[in-house]
Amino acid sequence: MLNLTYEYKAKPTKEQVQLIEHTLDVCSKVWNFALRERKDWLNSRKCPINACSITSEYIIPVDEPYPNYNTQAKSLTLAKKQYPELKTVNAQVLQQVLRKLETAFIDMRRKGMGFPRFKNRYRMRSYVYPQLGEGQILRGNQIKLPQLGWMEYVKSREIPDGFKAKQVRLVRKASGYFLMFSLECDVNVPDTVPAEHPVGLDLGLDKFVATSDGTLVERPRFLQTLHRKLKLLQRRLKKKQKGSNNRHKLNRKIARLHQRISDTRKDWHFKLAHKLCNNAGMIFVEDIDFRVWAKGMFCKHTLDAGFGQFVEILQWVCWKRGVYFAKVNKDYTSQVCPQCDAHTGKKELKDRVHTCLECGYTTHRDVAAAQVIRNRGINALGRSVEQNACGDDLTGTGDSLVKSRRDTKKGYEAG
Repeated sequence: MLNLTYEYKAKPTKEQVQLIEHTLDVCSKVWNFALRERKDWLNSRKCPINACSITSEYIIPVDEPYPNYNTQAKSLTLAKKQYPELKTVNAQVLQQVLRKLETAFIDMRRKGMGFPRFKNRYRMRSYVYPQLGEGQILRGNQIKLPQLGWMEYVKSREIPDGFKAKQVRLVRKASGYFLMFSLECDVNVPDTVPAEHPVGLDLGLDKFVATSDGTLVERPRFLQTLHRKLKLLQRRLKKKQKGSNNRHKLNRKIARLHQRISDTRKDWHFKLAHKLCNNAGMIFVEDIDFRVWAKGMFCKHTLDAGFGQFVEILQWVCWKRGVYFAKVNKDYTSQVCPQCDAHTGKKELKDRVHTCLECGYTTHRDVAAAQVIRNRGINALGRSVEQNACGDDLTGTGDSLVKSRRDTKKGYEAG
């Protein structure tokens, strides 16, 4: 089973916009009520059996079960008799809100994520239609949604043959409303077979990407280019009264600027990923937890570069284009010579040239690290660099090794 997600810009009418905003408002109320119920139950179990809290105490019967998804979904059905507003929203949409809350609590325990937060009118930005009904759902550039009816959208690309829209998520962003189609096709796609030209990638802040073929890609500064404008807008926001229309308008302007930065970054990541796949049959990257980078001295620049998003996009593009993708061990990639595997010692950040005293190989520091990553990826497949380099003229093998040593010798004689 193959699942894809396609995103389209929606073009709702004024009546549909009002209904969408009403649905988001009701979804936020259901989320907050369910979260408050779970939080009260957990707080009532915090105190020891033989002592009470000094400040306050949540009194809930001992035999009261934990309010999980099944319990709250049943309570939601009964609550519709008391609160008619719940009947104005699709029942499955509200059930998906409770299911999302259940997933948030599971991720909090298993993945160590933060405690779910309450959502105001601005934080609840999307909801899901899990079933689209039977019959004709799509026609031209329109889709039929429950309660909303036929809605137009910008059909920027065709839906692939054999795929069917199973569910739709409606998302509100700063630039408008978007539809995210979950497409499904009953096919089995085999895993990509490693073959052809291997390429290693080294990610960094000095150069965004350095390839084992010697290509260096400069790091674009998405946030820094618009940082001054963003700073001025946020300074004006500080003087606005909370809850006023002027503050709301300025918030939307800031949100549009943030979305412009994120969209530009994502578009550049996709273009770079496709460019790297044009000349590669295998791509290897370091297995790095970029969340650690985001907590260091250069956290702002790391988040601006978006390394984690780029690796995910690269993995998706490689799968789509039939390029083998794998992660390798990240340790000591800058301290090993890619030619002779000799340990060259730890380099300072200011040292941008790799020079091996054993074999005399000299190249850019990041290129050398990318070549080490490539060699580790090839070795992990059970091959040697020499076997994989036949006809590929890889840097560091065959004639290129002799040429690099000859150039190094000439450089020493000239010096």
